[in-house]
Amino acid sequence: MGRKRGLRRLAVLLLALALAAGGIYTAVYFVQRSETLVSERCTASAGNRTGELAPDQAANAALITAVAVRRGLPPRAATIALATAMQESKLRNIGHGDQAGPDSRGLFQQRPSQGWGSEAQIMDPYYAVNAFYDALVKIPGYETLDITDAAQRVQRSAHPEAYAQHEEMGRAFASALTGQTPEGVKCTLRSATAPGDAAAAAGELEQAYGGVDSRADGATLVVEADGPMAWSIAQWAVANAKDLAVTRVDVAGRAWQRSGGEGWQDSTTAAGQVRITLRQGDGGG
Repeated sequence: MGRKRGLRRLAVLLLALALAAGGIYTAVYFVQRSETLVSERCTASAGNRTGELAPDQAANAALITAVAVRRGLPPRAATIALATAMQESKLRNIGHGDQAGPDSRGLFQQRPSQGWGSEAQIMDPYYAVNAFYDALVKIPGYETLDITDAAQRVQRSAHPEAYAQHEEMGRAFASALTGQTPEGVKCTLRSATAPGDAAAAAGELEQAYGGVDSRADGATLVVEADGPMAWSIAQWAVANAKDLAVTRVDVAGRAWQRSGGEGWQDSTTAAGQVRITLRQGDGGG
């Protein structure tokens, strides 16, 4: 009887372990499955204007807008640039042209044959964005022109009317990414799979804005900024969260969390600071 009772207990224990293992497997499966079902996207809203971009498009939009801020240009300049790049390349740094411009390249489909620079230069997003603004600011009164008119005077497109369809997106992202509209940019993303690099993030930030006062504090990049500049940098970080493995952004008493939905929540951030937290390595907690 004792032997049978012992075997019965062993069988019950093994069954319990099997059920527990099955439960863990099921939980992990559903977590992984829910991650793959996440539709990654970034949205911007400013007043009654809205726009939606894929994360890679949003990162390029953030760069285009940051360069405008760096150059002291008005949000209108960023709006024109965003609408133009969306029409020309879908806000992607593409390495090919089309029948109308076989040598067109980059975010703005600029052509070496038309004096925009070498192919290597045009494929450098920082160069391409500055080249666009160099041409834009030479247009008298561009700030008051219709978006499509200003874009056409720079690009000389065969379809000038096409830029107008991206005006709402351009206005929404330009207003938010310049910091004129706080809490305007929100991204829904899957969990970061690789650790972030605070030094690399600082380099990207410096290249985009120039003259940024930042320091690494472990896995957090601390940036000294306030007012619209703080919100511009914070929303730049949200727009770049996918590539930089950003998990949280704190600014002006508000925070965006990658794992907490796409909205902004209350935060205890010190005034005059933007805190950009990156995913730590597996050994770092």
